[in-house]
Amino acid sequence: MTGRAEDGRSYALLVDGTTLTIRPVSAEDYEAVKRLHETMSPENLYFRFFSASRVSAEREARRVCLEDRPGMVALVGLLGDELAGLASYEPLGDGTAEIAVAAADGMHGRGVATLLLEHLVSLARAHNVTAFTAEVLADNYAVLHVLTDSGLALRRRSGNGVVELSMPVPRVAALGEASAYLDAVAGRDRHADVASLEPLLNPRSVAVVGAGRRPGSIGRTILLNIRDAGFAGTLYAVSPGGGDVAGIPCLASVAELPEAPDLAVVTVPAARVVEVARECGIRGVKSLAVVTAGLTAAQESGLMEAARRGGMRLAGPASFGIAVPGIGLAATPAVRHPPRGRTGLVVQSSGVGAALLEQFSRMGMGISSFAAVGDKLDVSSTDMLLWWEADDTTELALLHLESFGNPRRFARTARRVSAKFPVLTVHAGRSAPGQRATASHTAAAAAPLITRRALFEQAGIIATDSFGELLDLAVLLASQPIPAGNTVAIVSNGIGAGVLAADACAEAGLVVASTGPQARSRLRDVLPAEASLAGPVDTTAAVSPEAFGEALHRAADGVAALIAVVVRSASADLLPVLSATRLPVPVTAVVLDQPEAVRLLPGEEACPAIPAYAYPEAAARALARAARYGAWRSRPAGTVPELTDVRAADARSIVVSFLARMPGGGWLSAEEADGLLRCYGLPMVPFRRVTDADAAVEAAAGLGGHVVIKADVPGLLHKTAAGAVELDLHGDDEVRAAMGRLHSSLGGRMSGALVEPMITGGIETIVGIVQEPVFGPVVVFGLGGIATGMLADHAARLAPLTDADADDLIRAIRAARALLEHEAGVAALRDVLLRVSRLADDLPQVAELDLNPVIVRPDGAVAVDARIRVTSHRLADPFLRRLPR
Repeated sequence: MTGRAEDGRSYALLVDGTTLTIRPVSAEDYEAVKRLHETMSPENLYFRFFSASRVSAEREARRVCLEDRPGMVALVGLLGDELAGLASYEPLGDGTAEIAVAAADGMHGRGVATLLLEHLVSLARAHNVTAFTAEVLADNYAVLHVLTDSGLALRRRSGNGVVELSMPVPRVAALGEASAYLDAVAGRDRHADVASLEPLLNPRSVAVVGAGRRPGSIGRTILLNIRDAGFAGTLYAVSPGGGDVAGIPCLASVAELPEAPDLAVVTVPAARVVEVARECGIRGVKSLAVVTAGLTAAQESGLMEAARRGGMRLAGPASFGIAVPGIGLAATPAVRHPPRGRTGLVVQSSGVGAALLEQFSRMGMGISSFAAVGDKLDVSSTDMLLWWEADDTTELALLHLESFGNPRRFARTARRVSAKFPVLTVHAGRSAPGQRATASHTAAAAAPLITRRALFEQAGIIATDSFGELLDLAVLLASQPIPAGNTVAIVSNGIGAGVLAADACAEAGLVVASTGPQARSRLRDVLPAEASLAGPVDTTAAVSPEAFGEALHRAADGVAALIAVVVRSASADLLPVLSATRLPVPVTAVVLDQPEAVRLLPGEEACPAIPAYAYPEAAARALARAARYGAWRSRPAGTVPELTDVRAADARSIVVSFLARMPGGGWLSAEEADGLLRCYGLPMVPFRRVTDADAAVEAAAGLGGHVVIKADVPGLLHKTAAGAVELDLHGDDEVRAAMGRLHSSLGGRMSGALVEPMITGGIETIVGIVQEPVFGPVVVFGLGGIATGMLADHAARLAPLTDADADDLIRAIRAARALLEHEAGVAALRDVLLRVSRLADDLPQVAELDLNPVIVRPDGAVAVDARIRVTSHRLADPFLRRLPR
């Protein structure tokens, strides 16, 4: 539910978090546009038109509202029904367009002009406008400030008191000038988003609408939970009949509230939700948490419309509520709420939300804030990440996601946040039944697992395969520092338990530390003579608590983490030693006979709490994931290379020409595909098109004599499986015979053949692009040739790729070890991936691209077959600031 409506209307946030409605101008706007300019101060009018004449107001209103000017785009920004600003561009005929922006007097400083400019940039990019121009009076500091701070690259020329500006329209995400622009947009997005969430996550007043008087009802439970948690602000109940509910002032309707509350928690029946939301908007309520579930599509649409028109951020519907222990807000129906802490939680599912709140409460783990976004019509996990990034409290984020709204915005945000603190999630909907359940629950398509994994890995998000593993990891990261490596020491008081832990660590990818001679000598000084010191360290069951604690200290030298495995006995209780021991590395405990799968051992004095697991496998997996995150966070950030030799305009011309001929899209011819790929500097094998055996013989001779012949059959995508490829041909006779076989088997279906030099040796890989409907362009890599389908050894990353992403992609497949033996080939393969990524980002019309195989050899890489499908369908701009609709 993102993007523009059919009337082009969209909504976005201003600097102060209020909602601006943006839509194309219409003839009905003539009077409002004229009035906007007529009411400008003389100074502002002069700055806008280089003249203080009021005639300019009528002329401008006529230009943007009534005159039919080819290619002109004009947008209005509305606050409620009030015209707050106007922006337009008008093509000049050479790929450039002249822009004009204006904000109403009284609206300056709120970001109206900047927001409208961003929407102009998005539309200009979609219509192949390459640059904006503008003429601004040199002392019009307000407009110059807007343009300078926009992030666009400005080129200035001044003279006679006028500044002539040229601004290239950024085309490619994360490259050069576009990167600076996207960074500026992201900064404004963060500021506005956090401001808009303030009433939802830090409210000064709350109303529970549908509070109810029946004990056990959802509304009443939430109301009492808020009261009993000691909410610091004002609390109201809204329920027919008024009076009071359990001593809390109760009003009969939203309209009767003595003030406009920051947050309204809505628990009324589904049939009344839209009506209540409209009443809240009229009353001036600033945010909604709609707990009610089971809304129809029409009711959801009405709810969103009410929220947008009322300028309210919305959590839900089907939300489990909001909890912020720091202000005593417990607006959920949960039985218990965790104390104040530093972990942020966001979920879609109410059941998962209830379970997390209970588990955190059981273990005494604190939270900074909790939001259950339910069907996620508006507030999403991305919003919560932005909030936690800015709140100076949160140090760990835990997400339970079932669907994605704007994955590229999420990925960009999550990558930045993950560099600051860990972000955890679980792969929900991995199986086919899970995907069906997810889609039905959220009314959104479940993301393919390979693409979701790509997003998480690129963004540094730590993803587990189960809810239990998610809790295991959360307990570790909420209580212990990030490991600085993957070497782990194991100390146990039972040899069998220590062996289990060592096996678990090896299987999780951790390295079990071997104890050196000096360390063994130090351990021998404190442990019984029967102790095993080689690593893992077995202290024996006869160890005293004091000796066990000293052994932990000595074993922790030179490792990244430590696992203490405890088998409890009547002779000595070692758990208090763990609680009182402060070590220089992360510590986990394994207590084989504890009933809980995971719990926190409280730390004494200055010692941190220690996570204790019932099974060594759980401790090892949690530590391994934490170590991989630490490695991700410590490596240098990758960059997207400039690739200055790319001929993007020529490539775009090929696509435009094809779509002019085939408006519905389709597969490019071999020649068109080859030309397009060469525009991006991709290493393509040369070929000759032929129609008969004589031409094939001549082409083979010109290509060195050792060739491959591929039949060109319209609609045939998998040539090898269809017997349409003849390999390893030498000499005229073999070439003629091959052509005869192809004509015989394919007959009239064959429109010709392609003759290529035979490439021998090397490893066959596949490099491809798919325009995924949820995630946008995805680069796919794996083993190629006939192994593509059989071995399914593939990995993916979202475009645009950084150099680090490309390296990760190569290492992600099982065959990586064989590839990495060819250093020059790997460097060439990395270059292929980066160039394909650039193509994907430049040309959203490319729906599918397969280079299969790309043969990687010790001396480089070359693509020997390519197919490209283009479409006229345009994907929504993932970087445009706008709210879901």
